[in-house]
Amino acid sequence: MSDWKAKRFWDTVTVDEADEGYAILLDGRPVRTPSKTQLIVPTTELAEVIQREWQAQEDVIDPLTMPFTRSANSAIDKVSLQRKAVAQMLAEYGESDLLCYRATDPRELVARQSEAMDPILDWVAARYEATLNVAQGVMHIAQPQASTQKLAHEVHKLDAFEMAGFHDLVIITGSLVLALAVIDDHLTPDDAWTLSRIDESWQIEQWGEDDEASRIADAKRQDLTRAAEFFFLSRDR
Repeated sequence: MSDWKAKRFWDTVTVDEADEGYAILLDGRPVRTPSKTQLIVPTTELAEVIQREWQAQEDVIDPLTMPFTRSANSAIDKVSLQRKAVAQMLAEYGESDLLCYRATDPRELVARQSEAMDPILDWVAARYEATLNVAQGVMHIAQPQASTQKLAHEVHKLDAFEMAGFHDLVIITGSLVLALAVIDDHLTPDDAWTLSRIDESWQIEQWGEDDEASRIADAKRQDLTRAAEFFFLSRDR
């Protein structure tokens, strides 16, 4: 049984308008999530990407080649059922944001972090009136309550589909601020990835690159790019 895999059983994949968005149909039958809810997404653009994922399946269905379908499933089966709790969890990253904790040495790394990260903190302070404190080292530093509340408000405004993409932006970068900068078109996903990896990049420069760590990092970078794409495809601009 462990070797069993679902096989392709359909000929055509189509998109059909539904009451709450757009449905993906296999030979006229609706695609359903793992919890058996009909897969309905908010925009035609997202529906068409998911349509292409299903159409690309050959003899055996491979969920690993269907990242947008998986994210849509998560939005429906998980995020929508506990949206406030997910929003609160993500908002709490603002209380210990990656950008607010800096190296104590060497001077070159300290300067590199300051040069790259300070402008983003200046941006979030101006954009959301949310000034955040910065510390050197890993000891926790308290953030102004007014600032964290304003950032939390932005997270709670997201719908379930947006939050499914936003979730991965926060988790992968370790930064609420970087995630907000991406969805606000202030940073590209690649820029956010680079900013989140300053310390790791420094270590690689000093000691060389590990092949396995590099492979994992590349996969995370691709996931970050897809998360941003899923977010924007979900948003009806």
